Amino acid sequence: MDFAFLYDTLLTLLPGVPLTLKLAFSAVALGAVLALGLAMMRLSGLRALDWPARVYVFLFRSTPLLVQIFLIYYGLGQFREVRTSWLWPFLREPYWCAVLALTLNTAAYASEIFRGGLLAVPHGQVEAARAAGMSRGLLFRRIVLPVAIRQALPAYGSELILMIKATALASIITLMEVTGLAAKLIAETYRAIEVFIVAGSIYLVLNFVVTRLVLAAERRLTPHLRPAPVAILNDGGAA
Repeated sequence: MDFAFLYDTLLTLLPGVPLTLKLAFSAVALGAVLALGLAMMRLSGLRALDWPARVYVFLFRSTPLLVQIFLIYYGLGQFREVRTSWLWPFLREPYWCAVLALTLNTAAYASEIFRGGLLAVPHGQVEAARAAGMSRGLLFRRIVLPVAIRQALPAYGSELILMIKATALASIITLMEVTGLAAKLIAETYRAIEVFIVAGSIYLVLNFVVTRLVLAAERRLTPHLRPAPVAILNDGGAA
């Protein structure tokens, strides 16, 4: 194993980490807003809202993310209406095409996570809040949403990890994130194994940090689930 080459490869790939994280967190943040709207549409009880949300979730969960990226990056430019619209300055840029594809994809999965979290809110808490005179908006903001977030956080943490790994597909539309830099280096050195070992290690470290952060957030949001400290009585303690 050529450790000098591995170190040089690490220095070459590290500049791609900020773009990887920017893609992932931008998509997750934008996707969370869209996912919450889709979840509310699914739970609205109105067919006019429920079925469009169902179709959206089905389409984006049933087709590969790679195909979605290709359709957005290469396909939207085929329409004259798009090329002449105010969206074209954004959609002609690989970065925004990647963000859009990742956002639409993660929103489909996250909407089901949010829907499950909303359905898991205990009905008794909702009834108690209504009995206390809370308005619907206050009830959602103070009771339903916090409980739903606590319920959905573990699964949503997994979705965040999947998004970090999914950013590797952005390299196919010329973005030089970690995988894009790795592919360029392989083309120059023909040493695929060493380069991908380093690239995989970078993703491993990133996801380890994200996992720890999600666990910390989950622990902070669920103090009632922490094990109670065991009281240690000394010899002179109470009988």
